Amino acid sequence: MAKVIASYTCTACGAAHKKWAGRCLSCGEWNSVEEQAPLSTGPKGKTLGTTKGRRIALGDLSTEDAPLKRSFFGIGELDRAIGGGLVPASAILVGGDPGIGKSTLLLQAAAQFSLGGHKAIYVSGEEAQSQIRMRAARLGLSHAPMQLASETNLRDILTTLEDEKPDLVIIDSIQTMWVDHIDSAPGSVSQVRAVAHELVTFAKKRGVAVVLVGHVTKEGQIAGPRVVEHMVDTVLYFEGERGHQFRILRAVKNRFGPADEIGVFEMTGAGLMEVTNPSALFLSEREEPAPGSVVFAGIEGTRPVLVEIQALVAQSALANARRTVVGWDSGRLSMILAVLESRCGLSFAGMDVYLNIAGGLRISEPAADLAVAAALISAREDTSLRGDTVVFGEISLSGALRPIAQAEARLKESQKLGFSSAYAPSRMKLAGESGMKVNKVNDIGDFIRICFGEINE
Repeated sequence: MAKVIASYTCTACGAAHKKWAGRCLSCGEWNSVEEQAPLSTGPKGKTLGTTKGRRIALGDLSTEDAPLKRSFFGIGELDRAIGGGLVPASAILVGGDPGIGKSTLLLQAAAQFSLGGHKAIYVSGEEAQSQIRMRAARLGLSHAPMQLASETNLRDILTTLEDEKPDLVIIDSIQTMWVDHIDSAPGSVSQVRAVAHELVTFAKKRGVAVVLVGHVTKEGQIAGPRVVEHMVDTVLYFEGERGHQFRILRAVKNRFGPADEIGVFEMTGAGLMEVTNPSALFLSEREEPAPGSVVFAGIEGTRPVLVEIQALVAQSALANARRTVVGWDSGRLSMILAVLESRCGLSFAGMDVYLNIAGGLRISEPAADLAVAAALISAREDTSLRGDTVVFGEISLSGALRPIAQAEARLKESQKLGFSSAYAPSRMKLAGESGMKVNKVNDIGDFIRICFGEINE
């Protein structure tokens, strides 16, 4: 029989190694190289090339499949985030910081799903059934006909699910589950990978929707191998700050709907309440126009969202001035500061710069560049923009403003919330009249002359 050669793979980047090492030579990650079990060589030691398997069925592109039959949780924002409802035989991975509200939201979802006439089972490896019942009573869900289990042995869990035949299974959390044929502790890379593979296979074979809760690392990534995110159909991240009442459920991967869709919730004493109009809520505590405050009209997934961008610029007492960012990319802030200094002559040297996205929302689209620049200039010059104005546009390194997508939806949402004017790139094309005064500017220099010139008059 041929000798089986061990292989070693980095769980962070997937690079292959001939032997174990404490640090991956490809990505530099420490303690990420682990031994991988070799593939089976087939019956009697024969390789795959010498042993025939069964013939698989092939299809073509002209075959018409039946439309997806979705079920609804009854929580509108959750249904929106997963693409418009729950697809049978789908696997969903939910990650988020400890205490952010993952278990609370999924308990509410399972209860509402069972009240809709479906069979839901909630399996917890972290809490006893009595603890789950106490939380359900606090949330007013004791009457829901869902079923509970407190177990970590995956073999016992799958045996039970085979007999019960549920429509929805929630596993909280995947790091606490273990399979008995792998000699490692629960939460290890090999255990998490094996548990995820078994649960996803069960979902596909039995037509059961499975929701997996995953812990996150200090960098904000779901703990364990990245292959888990590749195996599942949908990956959701629960975002938010503990000091804020808002929680954002963001889809970063979705095979059955648009990626980067969001659902907005508000944490209350009665659990997580869905927010159907997040723009109005994000701007509800906005005071009178103040220096450094600018309203940005953004797009999150398929919905327009208006949010306040706040900036503060002050003289620094340190040799190296501070650059502090909450809710935006710090590297992009450095780029905006460099463009303002190089193209417009506005120096921020020797000044501390603080930038914050109000409400705990995190923005990633480049269309926020112009709103960030407006907030920085407003804070530096100690002057405020008009309160009925929204700003959006992408800034290039030359200082020119680039057109952005879905401008009509941004303007429509702005007008609905009482805004009457907007600053946008001049090359942007509008399909029809928005009912707002749109000030089109060519570059960041034109924006400063038009916008702040009007204020100073």
